[in-house]
Amino acid sequence: MSESHVKTLELTLIESINLALNRAMILHPEMVVLGEDVGVNGGVFRATEGLRDKFGLKRVMDTPLAEALIAGITVGMAAQGLRPVAEIQFMGFIFAAMEQLATHAARLRNRTRGRLSCPMVIRAPYGGGIHAPEHHSESTEALFAHIPGLRVVIPSSPVRAYGLLLSAIESNDPVIFLEPKRIYRLTKSNVIDNGKSLPLDSCFILREGKDMTLVSWGAMITETMQAAKILASKDIDCEVIDLATISPFDRETIVHSVKKTGRCCIIHEASRNCGVGAEIAACVSEFAFPYLKAPTSRICGYDTIMPYFQNEQDYLPSVEKIVDTVVASYASKKEAAYANI
Repeated sequence: MSESHVKTLELTLIESINLALNRAMILHPEMVVLGEDVGVNGGVFRATEGLRDKFGLKRVMDTPLAEALIAGITVGMAAQGLRPVAEIQFMGFIFAAMEQLATHAARLRNRTRGRLSCPMVIRAPYGGGIHAPEHHSESTEALFAHIPGLRVVIPSSPVRAYGLLLSAIESNDPVIFLEPKRIYRLTKSNVIDNGKSLPLDSCFILREGKDMTLVSWGAMITETMQAAKILASKDIDCEVIDLATISPFDRETIVHSVKKTGRCCIIHEASRNCGVGAEIAACVSEFAFPYLKAPTSRICGYDTIMPYFQNEQDYLPSVEKIVDTVVASYASKKEAAYANI
């Protein structure tokens, strides 16, 4: 790409999604965008704004309000040489599409012994914090992480949203791309529109430290970074890891960090039971147990339906809770932690 086509823009996360879609459609003539209201209205959060005017009706298509249909069409398009990117308006509406995603998209390459691939992306806003009803505010990424053949990606900043979405679109296997809507417009960052992707299946170390490893993803990175700053003032030096790709996740980076720090805390807003944090904790126990100075801790949402907006801040992990948990973990001794094992 010539330098004349490279721009640096100060963008929010949602604007970087739009920019990545625009760039990918230029780079991939076989790419199409489809979903409810993605054309005329530019999507419920305006992620696809302006795309139909630029690329036309054949490449940016409004669909009926039918998630099963959207997913099924997307699988068919991907199997026949297109590179579709479909939007599910809210993650809570994705259950109707699960049959197509789990039974067909995830298995197509295996079922055809490599004859067909399924280069498709399902985008969906997810998570709480915007005063929406409960089926607009869920964090059910663990459901998709458990399905072999699906890659699950969650960005946490404008820069990573741009680069990871480009990589997801370039992937020849299906990607569930979950966008934390609570931080859609929270902050702005400088994004270089150069068409360069960021690696999938890799963590990003946002802050290096020696005393505690904090692992998080999506919107909770905001609280995690704030907590790390407060903990630094308490002489607890935290390493912060953005998981980014939920499945398959980067085990090596996490294990290497825990071997260095001796402690690990995992933060996510999804419910605790069978969450992604449990898999990370198991990984730490399996591959870094001799290095642990305290039990691995998890700070999660509760095992309940996401509450209405009056109580959603009580549901979401807070900066204070992260700080208190880390301080308690850091104060524990290895001998005390495992005295009863």
